[in-house]
Amino acid sequence: MLTRKGFLGGAAVMAATALGAPIALAQNDQQVVIDGARKVLADLRHDKEFGNARHLLRQAKAVLIVPKLLKGGFVVGGEGGNGVLLVQHRSGWSDPAFYALGAASFGLQVGLEQSELILLIMTQKGLDGVLKDEFKIGAQAGISIATLGSGVEGAIGGASPPDIVVWSSSTGLYGGLTVDGSVIRAEPNQDSTFYGRTVTSHDVLFGRLDSPRGAALRRELRSIG
Repeated sequence: MLTRKGFLGGAAVMAATALGAPIALAQNDQQVVIDGARKVLADLRHDKEFGNARHLLRQAKAVLIVPKLLKGGFVVGGEGGNGVLLVQHRSGWSDPAFYALGAASFGLQVGLEQSELILLIMTQKGLDGVLKDEFKIGAQAGISIATLGSGVEGAIGGASPPDIVVWSSSTGLYGGLTVDGSVIRAEPNQDSTFYGRTVTSHDVLFGRLDSPRGAALRRELRSIG
């Protein structure tokens, strides 16, 4: 398992930094991630692959939005980005908690890909997995992943719907995007900076802060679902 110190300190950061796109958030840059997440949700309205899948948002237990996932490099490639997780309660969406997603890969890779990414977490099992410290996508037995646009809308209505549904919109030279092997990690220090007091990720997602700082993003989610 990756350590907290080494999570984004390996190939992902080296590749992204070399291309002029450091992964780590600078202080007070959390609002940039929030604004980026709102843009991603707006882009969903115009993406044909999203189609009639708005009902997925109504059914989702949670959603992880990564506005800018960078993947690039030569021989050694990596991917990483900062995002926000929101949990859907009966009374509505929680405030956004900050999370990081990172991975490293090796192979003959040329180019740079920048993606918008959303993970629709459809089941309690999927949510429990993501909430674990440094959850690795594809490594947990029994948690299924599906990609939106690959017939997943029909699968949602089946007896065993996927635990996590992935939507992405990518630009660049890579032919596709896979999140298998990526690690999701909570960033409570970013939460504390954004909300102006010491909080944990659990406080943000389940403590019902109802902060005005997250209100615009919550409204955007409601308007799509």
